[in-house]
Amino acid sequence: MRQRRLGKTGRQVSEVGFGAWAIGGSWGETDDAESLAALHAAVDAGITFFDTADVYGDGRSERLLAELMRERDEPLVIATKFGRRVAQEVENYSESNLRAWLERSRENLEVETVDLVQLHCPPWDAYYTPALFEACDRLVADGLVRGYGVSVEKVEQALKAIEYSGVATVQIIFNVFRQRPAELFFAEAQRRDVGVIVRVPLASGLLSGKFGRETAFAADDHRAFNRHGEEFDAGETFSGVDYELGLEVVDELRELVPEGATLAQLALRWILSFDAVSTVIPGAKTPEQARQNAAAAALADLPEPTMRRIEELYRDRIAPQVHHRW
Repeated sequence: MRQRRLGKTGRQVSEVGFGAWAIGGSWGETDDAESLAALHAAVDAGITFFDTADVYGDGRSERLLAELMRERDEPLVIATKFGRRVAQEVENYSESNLRAWLERSRENLEVETVDLVQLHCPPWDAYYTPALFEACDRLVADGLVRGYGVSVEKVEQALKAIEYSGVATVQIIFNVFRQRPAELFFAEAQRRDVGVIVRVPLASGLLSGKFGRETAFAADDHRAFNRHGEEFDAGETFSGVDYELGLEVVDELRELVPEGATLAQLALRWILSFDAVSTVIPGAKTPEQARQNAAAAALADLPEPTMRRIEELYRDRIAPQVHHRW
């Protein structure tokens, strides 16, 4: 497992991390014992970066990570997020609320100082509210958190966020089905020494190749209840790609999978081909999923014909649906 620098935080983190949304909820049934086993399997495989949020299972995900930290000696980096506990109006992102949310995460994670906190896909107006970022600067100055960043929905939000000098990281959707961040944002992030955390790398599992037209998702799984953005941004579910179209393109991607690898590992290795990426955070609910995700780091560089074919499939099949939206 190789390490990459997480932007101006200066921290070295595993290039494959662990996205802890699924173990908190909204991905169907979860079992805390198995979730904890998945976290341990990730550490065993060399993963040192874990991403969560205060709303994942209303703190359940954070508390599982606290349990992991109690049971492991390895130096781990835990990033959380805040801001989705209230109506998405910039007035609710007051400094008093930020401090209250962060205090709750400190308690859940059982730490004095949080490694990294991220504004959790805040409303558009937030990016044009310097006082919000100044308040985050004070959280760092007061020793409550070592650094802060922003989790965004759109490239335009990412570009605006990194204009604020205190922003150390940006978390953004980037995958075979969502390639726009590589056009401009990655270069700007590198220029400003901003760490890039890639989320939804498998397009909500679509790029695992394990789903079909008859696959049924549980009622409490966002892949059932949020396909059209009913509860939150549609881009968070299957990366905003029409499910049927996604399955068609997945069938074409299967031909590109290296011998001995899986489609999911191909998709993760493609992301790691971009130097601007600090870490990619696929989710896992079982130890085997965690190990398989980590193993993607060991794959050889993808050959140029494979990279070109992935670009072509995106341009011709996927981009007309998503490129202009996110």
